[in-house]
Amino acid sequence: MQRSSWPKGFFVSEQPKQLVAPTGTHDVLPDSSRAWERLIGTFSDMAHQWGFGLVLTPMFEDVAVFNRGIGEESDVARKEMYVFEDRGGRTLALRPEGTASIVRAFVQHHPTTPWKAWYVTPAFRYERPQAGRYRQHHQLGVEVLGTSDPLVDVEVISLAWRFYEAIGLRRIRLLINSMGHEECRGEFVVSLRRHLTDHELQLCEEHQKVWSSNPLRVIDCKKQECRSVVDAGPSIADALCSECVTHFSAVSEGLTAIGVPWERNVKLVRGFDYYTRTTFEFVSDALDGAQNAVGGGGRYDRLAEDLGGSPTAGVGFGSGIERLLLALQAEDVAHFEVLRDDSIDVFVVDTTGGQEALQLSDLLRRNGFAVDRAFDSRSMKSQLKAADRSGARVAILVGPQELEVGTITIRDLRAIDESNRQRVISRIDVVDAVREAIETSLN
Repeated sequence: MQRSSWPKGFFVSEQPKQLVAPTGTHDVLPDSSRAWERLIGTFSDMAHQWGFGLVLTPMFEDVAVFNRGIGEESDVARKEMYVFEDRGGRTLALRPEGTASIVRAFVQHHPTTPWKAWYVTPAFRYERPQAGRYRQHHQLGVEVLGTSDPLVDVEVISLAWRFYEAIGLRRIRLLINSMGHEECRGEFVVSLRRHLTDHELQLCEEHQKVWSSNPLRVIDCKKQECRSVVDAGPSIADALCSECVTHFSAVSEGLTAIGVPWERNVKLVRGFDYYTRTTFEFVSDALDGAQNAVGGGGRYDRLAEDLGGSPTAGVGFGSGIERLLLALQAEDVAHFEVLRDDSIDVFVVDTTGGQEALQLSDLLRRNGFAVDRAFDSRSMKSQLKAADRSGARVAILVGPQELEVGTITIRDLRAIDESNRQRVISRIDVVDAVREAIETSLN
């Protein structure tokens, strides 16, 4: 048998194909993850200030949690959910959004009400990937269950607004509306169905086929054909009962009382079936119109019951982290750079074999400093380059001579004046000297 007839790769092993992240997903690496840490940390701190506790739920649930919650006829349930059968024959789904899982946990565990939960989680939807829209995105938000007080709606909205302010967003607008409850919304749906029947051929191609199963979906469509039909149609504001009008007035007056600006948008309908009464959305004027929503939410007074629990009022909001970062970049790079503040205080440079760097790093970390170092017995020049790249404020240098006499050279990596850039200190004074050098660098 000739060599050429042997199977390809028989004599020489082939290089395995390089694997990459799945389409519609992305890796968050250290040069950008600091911004994520700051966003999540700021939200965590504020959620605790507002009296919320962290809740963690599984990334996958019984598919019924989402079919009942967001609606089997919703675009997410019909076209975007990742659904699979496990080895036990159970039909499960990766979480497409945060609220339904939190409410399922509430129904299952029966906590004392009002129950105030915050969360941060990945969510999964099979969408066409584009800027700010991914097949795995990350969401943070809050939910309050067990009270129908309209001032709870105000508290939830105000937390979102103050959070956006805290991270530096300024070109944000709050749009609010009321979808009413089942009875008054039912009257509106009858009028809307009549209007859409008369203008069916003017709708976008997709909604010409599916609008009759849930006419409210047309209101949420972003395509111009549907927008024109909806704008010429009935308004849900005209169908609200007196109780829903009173509830909306209390929400809008509460927002005004605490200085949160708002605009009413009577065409605002959130994309999930569980919303009742208050609905709201935060949009960034720095982003393109079709992808300008950075967060939103509303009241869902039937969702707990839909998931098998007792009738329980609820309200909440969620924000996409990727979309928030896009808004920060689009609005003002300076704000984004602040979020990416340096994380390393000290870089240890050791040309004596590495043992001294090991001990110094441990000592400084135990005293509260963020410390990095080089490995692999690199030269002084190479390690100093690494120190500059690290973003550290201070470097401490140890060579054979310093080791022999018990000293350390401390260098201010941010100093402009070369003559005052470094000095020699006793090793036993390293903690105080580093603290002083960092304070000097900050001033």
